[in-house]
Amino acid sequence: MSKDKAPAEPESNDERANAEPERFDPEEEASLISESNSHKAEANALFTSGKYETAINKYDEAVAVCPNYLDYELAVLRSNIAACHLKLEEWKEAISNATTALDGLDRLEGQEKEKEDRTPTAGDTKDAETNDAEAEIISAGATKAGPALLSNPDENSAEIARQKRRDDIARIRAKALMRRARARSELGGWSNLEGAIEDYKRLAGMTNLTAVDKRIVNAQLRALPPLAKAAQEKETAEMWAKLKELGNGILKPFGLSTDNFQMVKDEKTGGYSMNFKAGGDK
Repeated sequence: MSKDKAPAEPESNDERANAEPERFDPEEEASLISESNSHKAEANALFTSGKYETAINKYDEAVAVCPNYLDYELAVLRSNIAACHLKLEEWKEAISNATTALDGLDRLEGQEKEKEDRTPTAGDTKDAETNDAEAEIISAGATKAGPALLSNPDENSAEIARQKRRDDIARIRAKALMRRARARSELGGWSNLEGAIEDYKRLAGMTNLTAVDKRIVNAQLRALPPLAKAAQEKETAEMWAKLKELGNGILKPFGLSTDNFQMVKDEKTGGYSMNFKAGGDK
């Protein structure tokens, strides 16, 4: 008598997060991409006419039908949504969508690098040809997507295709970084201003910026550091004031206050020690 097969162990959250997303067959995928691109085209027109809220809704529809493993197409949509939120001065939403776009591009860049580093063996030739055919179908349906990979391309054609893909990724990355940096600087606060500085530093190292964007980047890298320092000093002072208020509330039943304690810096070591002063400041 055969034994019953033991039930499979349920996947952990980490396993589900790292699992390869389920892919559609090429025909269904092409149909979904076409529908997503149709929504995106409508959203682009709405953005051009200044109807930013309606454009966001249309971009959201494009995101909803786009296969969730197409990081490039989704990054384009998220970057465009960030642009809409900038127009509406919705800084937090702009930051969130631009960050999502950049995260997707990071994943895609890693996948592209793995593809370039992978050298198919003779036994892998059939699988490689199948993947190339699927890539061609996927790319044909996507607006501004990377070029289709050819079956058995010569070395020069393959390198041209890879460079075009890298250029596309870099172009969307620059747009998303510019939008996130702008939103962070407008939202303000020490953390956001420091984040904006980091974004502008990354942009300063990119070679695909327009002349206008270069001027903006250089101007912001001059203007933001003193603003970030001032925000840091303000937030630090506010934090110490709150801590002092909390400390006074704790010490009050004992007839003490934070004025009874003094932080003294040791000039030799740079460390601090706490001294007690009876009576506190008067």
